[in-house]
Amino acid sequence: MRVPTDLNALARVLDWFDSFKSPTVPQQVWLQLKTALAEAFTNAVRHAHQGASELTVEIHFEQTEEFLQLKVIDSGPSFDLDAKLRELPDVDLNATGGRGLRLMQCIADELRYLRLEDERNCLSLLKRYQTQSPPNAH
Repeated sequence: MRVPTDLNALARVLDWFDSFKSPTVPQQVWLQLKTALAEAFTNAVRHAHQGASELTVEIHFEQTEEFLQLKVIDSGPSFDLDAKLRELPDVDLNATGGRGLRLMQCIADELRYLRLEDERNCLSLLKRYQTQSPPNAH
């Protein structure tokens, strides 16, 4: 999915993500990854693109029987995720901002930020889960 650099596109992004919801994924895991997606998209718009409306954010989703993976791709300047995470204080639940990266780190089993060959950035979040059988219909 490719969307404009616009916070108003967040609802569209989340609806798109929900269209993939599977009964085998625990609700808590789904909501955690949805929260991480909202944070990643918001960060791409606010920080990577700094609201540059001519740019787009690209989002990919993959689901296997063992994990969910999101990739959020932006065209912003290169960013050292590990260094930034080391600088950040622990999550302050009363803070008005600055919690997104730490929250994504807490949710994801693997969180990586890569510079792609085409000079774009890819934030990759991988979340493992235990497969649940759908409830029997009576």
